[in-house]
Amino acid sequence: MENLQNIRVAVDAIVFGYKNNSLYVLLIEQQFGSSEKYWALPGGLVQDSESLNDAVIRELHEETNVQLTFMEQLFTFGDDLNRDSRNRVISVAYYALVDASNLDIKASTDAERVQWFKIDEIPALAFDHNLILQKAITRLKAKLTYEPIGFDLLPEEFLFSDLENLYCTILEKEIDRRNFRKKILSFGILEQTDHFSPIKSGRPAKLFKFNKLKYNELLQKGFNFEIKSA
Repeated sequence: MENLQNIRVAVDAIVFGYKNNSLYVLLIEQQFGSSEKYWALPGGLVQDSESLNDAVIRELHEETNVQLTFMEQLFTFGDDLNRDSRNRVISVAYYALVDASNLDIKASTDAERVQWFKIDEIPALAFDHNLILQKAITRLKAKLTYEPIGFDLLPEEFLFSDLENLYCTILEKEIDRRNFRKKILSFGILEQTDHFSPIKSGRPAKLFKFNKLKYNELLQKGFNFEIKSA
């Protein structure tokens, strides 16, 4: 039987950043053929000689100058045969978490601009990228309650109130801050440093940092990170 398959494989990246008590996503502006310019998720076609992971890392670096610290495969999008009017394209989406305050983003290759957008100010995106983004937000909210991925959105050293505000922002609800602090500290994966916040208002507050090595050691012993009570 003749093989009539003519499908292209692409990768798309949903890069989340957190700053000023708001959740952001990184978007690029492109022009597809003769059509008008659109904002879209970074991504592109997978080359014959590379893995999916290598493809998304390459595309992100080429289009936005971003180097990833946390990345996870999200979902494969291809049920809609016409999701890309140019070709039949199946896209494997990844979501990533970065410290947005410590990134030098710049557009390159086929991206004309790159910009952080607040989650509640997302424009109409190209293809089915709004759907992809929404699925990534849902995954982020769920995973935040059973894995300490929130630390990937913060600087290496941070105020405990920054961590509290991050959870409130992403989960879109207020938390019991007293119980939250007690529970997080009880895990033993957070260290108080000797450094103080540079913000000069009120009593100086010490900065904390996430001990990833300690967390990995606890995982080997069956540790369960859970803050669903937040």
